[in-house]
This record gives sequence, structure tokens and C-alpha cells, in this order.
Amino acid sequence: MHAVGGLDQAPYIAVVGPGDATTSEAKVAEELGALLAESGCLVFCGGLGGVMEAACRGVRSRGGVSVGFLPGSDRAEGNAFLSISLPTGLGEMRNALLVRSVDAVVSVGGSWGTLSEVALSMRLGKPTFAIGGWDVSAARGEARPRRVDSPREAVSLVVREISQR
Repeated sequence: MHAVGGLDQAPYIAVVGPGDATTSEAKVAEELGALLAESGCLVFCGGLGGVMEAACRGVRSRGGVSVGFLPGSDRAEGNAFLSISLPTGLGEMRNALLVRSVDAVVSVGGSWGTLSEVALSMRLGKPTFAIGGWDVSAARGEARPRRVDSPREAVSLVVREISQR
């Protein structure tokens, strides 16, 4: 069975970042969400405020779809710009569910929760890009997130990497 409108074929991209984003992080996340939607990607996030809300606002501005994996058990806890709110009841453990569900991860800014999502993404071998935030040193010669300078660069690289898989 296929999803209506071919959504099952679209790239699933997580946008992760702090719930208490700075003004500049929110601006970057909103642009990132808009560009991902324009590129035909579905945007996944933790569903709350800050970077997550800003990315969803950008997605909605371009008529795209955003999905939020909420930490609690109430759909109403999700931000107002989500297309779909999924209450997991898992708290911070939702980070693993989020990262497992997507094809690639883009982080904007940094917090401990963001770092956990980036680490899980790298562990799973998913394309992982960072705009600002943590500067993670690779241990034992392992790969590390690719740092990018702008939402446009992140989307270009994400779309290229996903299409090559």
C-alpha cells in the first residue's frame, strides 16, 4: 500500500535543535524548513518549540508536511505549525525514534538533546549535517557531522546524498 500523494517516497529529514532557540537559530531553522518543503522533503522533529517550531513554521509556509514526535502523551503539546503530532510518551527517549525514522538529520544550534540526536544519527550511519551548535571531535578516526554554513547548503547536500542512496 502506498501513501496518498507519494509521501512514502519523499525524503524524510529530521531538523533537530534546542527548544529554547536563539532568534538567529530560529531564523535559520525556519528557512531550513521552508527549503526542505520546497525540495519535496517531509520534515520530522521533536514537535515542541524553538528550532522545532521554527522549522515547522517554514514547512507550513511552503505547503509542506511536518511530523512531530512529542515527548508526552498529549497531542495538544505539539507546536501550532505541525501537520502531524505523534505523542510517544517516551520523554527524551523519543530522540531515538525520531532519528531511526528519517533518512538524514540536520541540526541547528545545540543542546544536550540535540547532541544525543546527532550522536544517534552518526552511530546509525545517516547523513548528518550541523549548522552551528556543537563542534564534535571524532573519536578513533570515526566520521563526524558535516558542518555547513547555511540552510541552502544543508538542503543541497541532503537532497544529493539521499538521491545517491
